[in-house]
Amino acid sequence: MFEDVEATVVHQATEHERRECKVCGTVVPDGYLAIRHAFTEHSRAEYVRAYGASSEAVREREELLEEIESVADMQAIATELKR
Repeated sequence: MFEDVEATVVHQATEHERRECKVCGTVVPDGYLAIRHAFTEHSRAEYVRAYGASSEAVREREELLEEIESVADMQAIATELKR
C-alpha cells in the first residue's frame, strides 16, 4: 500500500485519528509513534497497568519498534512531519 516504512509512519501520523496515551494523557499520533511514545516515555509496568496488556502483547510491540527502527530513516520521518 505504501512505498516504504517512512511513508507508512507519516501516513499514520497525519491521516489517522490521534490517540490519548492511557498512561499520561498526552495526545500522540496513531500507530508506530503512539507505540514509541508508550515504550520510551513509560515503563513496561505502567504500560501493562494502563492498557491491560499481556506480556506477549508487550513483546510484540517491542519487536515491532525494533524492526521499524532498524529499517526506517527516522530523520526523513521527522523532516516530513515538520512540513
